Amino acid sequence: MIFFVLHNPELLEQVLNAWEEAGVGGVTILPSTGLARIRAKGTWRDDIPLFPSLEDFQEHLQNLNRTLITIVENDAMVDRVVAATQQVTGDLNLPNTGILSVLPVVRSYGLNRIPDVNGS
Repeated sequence: MIFFVLHNPELLEQVLNAWEEAGVGGVTILPSTGLARIRAKGTWRDDIPLFPSLEDFQEHLQNLNRTLITIVENDAMVDRVVAATQQVTGDLNLPNTGILSVLPVVRSYGLNRIPDVNGS
């Protein structure tokens, strides 16, 4: 399982395209933030007005990281995803790029779905 916290949300589409080209079949994407970003901006909810507009919500979402989660089949696939990620973000050891972690998955169900013959 790969967890990737993308620091710059403007790179999301490029990262997703790179992951697809590397062979990733599906990705869960979550808006997220970290302690450093909360501390830099003060408190967690101060950036949203009491009566927010759609523009306020959009601006708030643009200031968040994106956490990408995917399950891959083997170490070779992990290596392809890491390489594809760093082609977009640059070296992940540099500041303000992101954090990528790989965790073993002991069991997983529902990854290899049987096609629905009824088309529903």
